[in-house]
Amino acid sequence: MSATSAVLNELRRWPDVEAPGLVAVDAADRLILDESAGARASAQSGDVVVIGDAYGALTIGAAFAGATGVRVHIDALNGERALAANAERTGLSDNYRALPLEADLVRGARIVLLRLPRSLDGLRDIAGLIAAHADPAVVVIAGGRLKHMSLSMNTILSEFFGKLDITHARQKSRVLLAREPHNGRDPEPAAARVEGLEVRAFGGVFAGAHLDIGTRLLLDTLPEHLEGGTANDPLIDLACGTGIVGAWLATRHPNFHVYACDQSATAVKSARATMTANGIDARVEVWQDDALTTRASASASLIALNPPFHSGAAMTDLLAPRLFADAARVLRPGGQLWCVWNSSLNYRRQLERIVGPTQQVARNAKFTVTVSTRR
Repeated sequence: MSATSAVLNELRRWPDVEAPGLVAVDAADRLILDESAGARASAQSGDVVVIGDAYGALTIGAAFAGATGVRVHIDALNGERALAANAERTGLSDNYRALPLEADLVRGARIVLLRLPRSLDGLRDIAGLIAAHADPAVVVIAGGRLKHMSLSMNTILSEFFGKLDITHARQKSRVLLAREPHNGRDPEPAAARVEGLEVRAFGGVFAGAHLDIGTRLLLDTLPEHLEGGTANDPLIDLACGTGIVGAWLATRHPNFHVYACDQSATAVKSARATMTANGIDARVEVWQDDALTTRASASASLIALNPPFHSGAAMTDLLAPRLFADAARVLRPGGQLWCVWNSSLNYRRQLERIVGPTQQVARNAKFTVTVSTRR
C-alpha cells in the first residue's frame, strides 16, 4: 500500500452520518488522483483547484503528494468541515484554502480536480466558470462513479472545452479529461415564477427553479394562522433549498420574520436571490448551517421541513433523523414541525419518538405531510 493510500484510508466523514456504503473516499477519488498525478508533479503553488471534494479525499491526496496553495470548493457544509478535520488530523491544514464557487476559485488554475456533480445544471455552472477564468492551458480531471455518470456530462463539458478525452473505467469509475477552454461564463441563476413567487436557482440546487410535488403539498396544507413570526421567534424553513417555503411564508404573512437555512452553499445563494427577487430580504434571514446548530434551544414556534435523502450521490434515510432531532431541540414546548416526506420512508414513527405526537395532515400518491407537536 502506498503512503497516499494509507492516508486516504484514515479519512472520516464528519459530522455526517456513518453507515455501510457511505464512505469518505471511494474508487472515483483514487482514480482522479491517479490520472492527475503526472500533471500535478510539475504544479506550482496555487496551480491546483479541487471542486466537489465530498469529504476531503482529493484535497488531502493532492496535498500529501506535495501540492500547496490548493483552492477548494465544497458545496456541503458538512463536507467542508470534514475536510478541515481530516486536514488537521493529517497535518495538512496549511496546504489549502476554501473559497466560494466564484472567479477567484479558479482564476489562473492549471489543474482542476472535479468530482462530477449529480446535477447537469450544476456541472454547466462549474464548467463555464473554469472556462472563463482558468489558465488557457488548464486540464480538468473530472471523475465519478459510472452509475452516476451520463453522456450528457460529455456534452456539457464539450460546450466549454475544445478537447475531451475519456479514460478506461476502473472499479466502476471513470475520468473525463477536458482541455482547451472556450465560451466561459459566470454562473447565473435560473428564474421562474412559481405560485406567485419569483424563484431563483443556481445549478445544482434541489428541484431547480421549480416547485417539486412534495413542497407543493406542504404549501397547500400549512395553516393560515401561525404562531411565532417575530424577530426573536421567526418561522423556520429548514433545509430550505431555493427558499420557496420561506418566501411563501413571508409573502403571505407580511409582518412575519422568517429564518431559512441549508447546508448547501448553492442552496443558500439561491435562496438569498429568491428573497431579493421577491423584495422580502429584509424580513428573511438565509444562512448556511448544519441543521439548526446556530439557533437556540426552545426558541421557535414553527419549523417547516422537506428533508433531503441524498448524501453526496448516495440515497439514504439517515439524514432526516438528525434534522428531526435538531428541530425538536429548537422548538418550544407545543411548537410544531410541519414535515413532508416520501411516503415509502415511513418517518411517522421516528417523528413521534423524536419530536412528539404526530398527525397525518395530507397524503397523495407519493408524499405525506405530518405535523408533530413538541412535547
